[in-house]
Amino acid sequence: MLTAVERPDIEGHTLVSEFSYGGKTWKAYEDLRTRDGAISLVAPDGTGRVLTKSAEASFPTADPPYLGLDFREIGLAGPDLLADRLLRNGDPDSKEVETAAPPQGSAPPGPYTFGLRWDAFVGTKQQYDTMPVFPGGYTRTYHPGQYFPELNGELARKRYDGLLGGWMPAVRKVMPISDTAYIELLVFGDVEAQDVFIVQTWHRTARIENGKIAKAVYGYSYPAYPPGRVPPKPEEFYRALLVFADTWDRLLADFSSTELPERRWVDMAKHAFAKELMVRPAGVYPKYGAVDRDYYGSEYDGFQDIFTSAAYANLECGRFDQARITIDDYYSRYVDSHGVNNMRGPETAQFGLTLLLLARYFQYTGDAALLLKHDRKIQATASLLTAMHDESLRLPESDPSHGLIRGWSESDSCLMQDPSVWWLPYYANSAFAARGLKELAPVWREIHRKKGTAGAAAAAGDWMKRTALLQDTVVTTMRKNVQRDMNPPYIGVFPGADTPFRQAIEQRGLGHPNLQQWAHRAYCELLQADMLPADLANLVVDCMRAYGATTIGVAANISPPGGRAILGFITYGYAQMLLRLDRVEEYLLFLFAHGYHDHTRGSWVAGEVSGIGGGTAIFCIPAQQAIPMLVRWMLVLEDSDEDRLYLGKGLAKRWVSSGQPIGIERAPTRWGRVNFHVAAKPGAHRVEATVDLERPGAPKELYVKLRTEERLLRATVNGRAEKLGGEHNDTVIFETSGAKRFEVVGELA
Repeated sequence: MLTAVERPDIEGHTLVSEFSYGGKTWKAYEDLRTRDGAISLVAPDGTGRVLTKSAEASFPTADPPYLGLDFREIGLAGPDLLADRLLRNGDPDSKEVETAAPPQGSAPPGPYTFGLRWDAFVGTKQQYDTMPVFPGGYTRTYHPGQYFPELNGELARKRYDGLLGGWMPAVRKVMPISDTAYIELLVFGDVEAQDVFIVQTWHRTARIENGKIAKAVYGYSYPAYPPGRVPPKPEEFYRALLVFADTWDRLLADFSSTELPERRWVDMAKHAFAKELMVRPAGVYPKYGAVDRDYYGSEYDGFQDIFTSAAYANLECGRFDQARITIDDYYSRYVDSHGVNNMRGPETAQFGLTLLLLARYFQYTGDAALLLKHDRKIQATASLLTAMHDESLRLPESDPSHGLIRGWSESDSCLMQDPSVWWLPYYANSAFAARGLKELAPVWREIHRKKGTAGAAAAAGDWMKRTALLQDTVVTTMRKNVQRDMNPPYIGVFPGADTPFRQAIEQRGLGHPNLQQWAHRAYCELLQADMLPADLANLVVDCMRAYGATTIGVAANISPPGGRAILGFITYGYAQMLLRLDRVEEYLLFLFAHGYHDHTRGSWVAGEVSGIGGGTAIFCIPAQQAIPMLVRWMLVLEDSDEDRLYLGKGLAKRWVSSGQPIGIERAPTRWGRVNFHVAAKPGAHRVEATVDLERPGAPKELYVKLRTEERLLRATVNGRAEKLGGEHNDTVIFETSGAKRFEVVGELA
């Protein structure tokens, strides 16, 4: 039985095949009137599945590139010149952001290199590996060029890449031949195959001319070897496509249903989880990358960032079963009795984030059993931080790092000739320890109350005391170390770091260790912990923007002057703080730039670090999982400390003003599930929003932002006038007072 049932409109579509499924004869139709026409799989009763097609140019389309700015100037400047240009009129335009730099993989190839770097991959949940798909549409076992000699490197360089099924992991490539003809390639993994490592793949290569299929070749994994192995029949391909679509629908059925006027961002968010299931062997075992030994090697499997990004993204998007599997597997296999992860270089701030996510899991699910199963290891992780804090308190009070937790920030610190050089009192270490202990303390007290565990309440009480002390120490020390003689003021990532990070990199060539190496991580984690007052948090963001720590608005992989790159993973903490500070324009730029310039176009493979020169980047799954969190938070964001929920905080003005549907269903929060919808009424000078809470009166307070291109004058909630507030006076603020449903109506100028 199909998970998703539609009633396809096949008027004007072409019947391309018939096949048997579930004892019924199905028909496959395709809209060949347009290059991106859908494939519809229709049952005898007229119901079925519609699989849409996408296609994005994999080659540069902007002339001149870089918004007319000089590439060398962009790299040498401290300020993020591309971001400044894109934000000149307020909200960035997503299409302008798209053209701000060449697509990944579009740079001219060197000799003998074209086609050697894959730009997409397919797979299934059950297999232990993935299959790369190369620019020309071939895999390592199936070459469509054997059947279509016109497929060549030059044709592939001007290709369009996309997916079949919106978000589903079925790769699509379109290679124009003329104004009326093109070759289309479709590739997806066989979800019924039971091989352990081998990924079996389905292929369709078609030449389409003047709205008709002139030639089509179907394939399955390997070239033909008659009479033993012959090409599959069309009906086998379309049956497999239907099973593929139904399987992936079931695997992601718990994704919180989301609507935005630009569907691309919702599809990217959902696609990230499909990629995660393909990358994790059997959907469970953690892997940092895919295909290539680096980053698919076992030395990365216990990496904290794999765990924290997966747990965070799955929890925020309602995928509780996958979050539970991730937490259980991590603490069963990759955390030792001392609470330390089984990987080369532990990252100190990530221990705090881990504790936060464990608490978040309980807040969302109420599942105490999982945390109790691992309570000794969890307490060991917390005790690791408290022991490091105790060590810092033994330092003389005259020491600038007194009370600040020392430890590595970046895992790669352990690979240096003298790793102790980077054993430093990063502000992020203490800020995230404070956040993690603060979140875990009440949860720990609650889950152990019924069990009657001796010492649990005392431990929780100690954690709360440390939280206040750590937060105060971080804030006080940072204020002492702000260099206000610089414009804007500069703040390093630990006390005494008075040399701006880019200059510190240059000094390394003079024999000085770059103590602010990997400052990008320390800044992002410091902001994500959300333990700073707003003025300090804004100062950190301004510092990053001014001195070279962002690229097109995304936190950058900090490099010497002359280079500029997007840091695809870990930077979601920076974005979250932009939203908390109501820097919505910058938040939107982060989303758009990450989506267009850290991902390959169309096939949406996210890079760990992506340059802006059109080169390639190494895929890592934590980078892929940023978009789901960004989309969720722009609609539903929890206050870290107050009994308060923000709704619609990060939406683009033009989206709301368009009147098109915007919303999210069953978004998880620590107060229960929430439904939120908002849209303007064009011409009526009104904007309307609805909020449905799972539990009456929880949370205590709602902040509903009605962000439109017109000024908000006044608003009512359930017919009662309510006050406006927020940084831009565009937010309706009200208490829930025991109610569950709210109709918010704003009057616009």
